[in-house]
Amino acid sequence: MTITTATLTRAAAVAAAAAGAIFIAVQIGHPPMDVASVTTTEWVVRNTAKVVMAALALAGITGIYLRQVKQAGLLGAVGYAVFAAGYLTIMAVAFISAYVLPSLAGTAPGWVDDVLAAASGGTVSGDIGYLQTVIQVEGFLYLGGGLLFGVALLRARVLARWAAALLAAGTVATLAIPLLPQSFERPFAFPTGIALIGLGYSLWRTVSASATSPQTTITSPAGAR
Repeated sequence: MTITTATLTRAAAVAAAAAGAIFIAVQIGHPPMDVASVTTTEWVVRNTAKVVMAALALAGITGIYLRQVKQAGLLGAVGYAVFAAGYLTIMAVAFISAYVLPSLAGTAPGWVDDVLAAASGGTVSGDIGYLQTVIQVEGFLYLGGGLLFGVALLRARVLARWAAALLAAGTVATLAIPLLPQSFERPFAFPTGIALIGLGYSLWRTVSASATSPQTTITSPAGAR
């Protein structure tokens, strides 16, 4: 199998769309953010899916950025770097949630409860160390990166503009979560998931369009008859 730029771009398109689909799926029927939920198999499965989602999203946005690196300019470079760092942080936090918290739920339930409170925007009563800073940085990178990257894609006019606008608006909209009932938290992830699916599909279409476009043959004057 020959690996070409088109092949890698299509893989990135699939990764972005898959990340968006997983991001939406893990929100549906999500268990409560409490110590009892942490000890269940469902918790491990869902947070493992979040780790996979973050890895796929990182691959997806890399392909999206490289497809329009010139058009995106400096804003695109900064937005990509911040957004990518956000997904790396999300991956790390999801890994801790999936494989560290369950092992501590029985021996240190108070600490686990504080971690869950920090992750959901609640009140932390104890000391969870640098993890609280990591969770706060995660939110900043996700919001700032999504906004900057979405605006850069919107201005570049290479991929679907509605998806780029939805990415920017969807990430920023999560700022309203602490002001709303907890039942509203999960649906706020849907716009970002839909945006990733849209951008992935649009990226795939640009590759297909390039592959099917007619090639122009230029004849040099020396070869003319």
